[in-house]
Amino acid sequence: MVKAIIFDCFGVLATEAWLPFKAKYFGHDPELFEKASEIGHQADKGSISYDDCMRAIAKLAGITPEQAVEAIAHNVPDEELFAYVRELKKDYKLGLLSNVAGNYLHQIFTTSQLSLFDAIALSFESGFIKPQAEAFGVMAKQLGVDLNECVFIDDQQRNVNGAITAGMLAIVYHDAVKLQRELSKLLS
Repeated sequence: MVKAIIFDCFGVLATEAWLPFKAKYFGHDPELFEKASEIGHQADKGSISYDDCMRAIAKLAGITPEQAVEAIAHNVPDEELFAYVRELKKDYKLGLLSNVAGNYLHQIFTTSQLSLFDAIALSFESGFIKPQAEAFGVMAKQLGVDLNECVFIDDQQRNVNGAITAGMLAIVYHDAVKLQRELSKLLS
């Protein structure tokens, strides 16, 4: 029986700016792309600060840290999805699980949007990044449910696979309308 629904942040609840940034600046060079990805992972795990991450990414891209921050920090909430999240709140515990280098969620979401979530687990605080099983375990523990009582929603297949391996049900996110159809089937 599903008791909790857990949402990824970037690419689900808000637009994703990091992946297009990496494609634009490093897509032409697999080695640079991998270096940028590793710097991002270090920040997501809390091994380096967000500011250090932005300086390193900017240097790699040949731009200023300010330009990197401006490009990467442009994330817009999905209002259609949030309307559905409000409906789900009536019957389920809600979680937000994100690979992120710092807690700047208040710069993206309103207080009322964030208040919909019973728990928020950020990778830089826990030290675990999706698709690590421990990241999903941290979220379930914060919600007070078992892994098999959760549905996880993410736009990246590897994170969905990680959730399934950890013991959750999971859905790849494409858009709010398709999610409503898929989640309704899963919950009935």
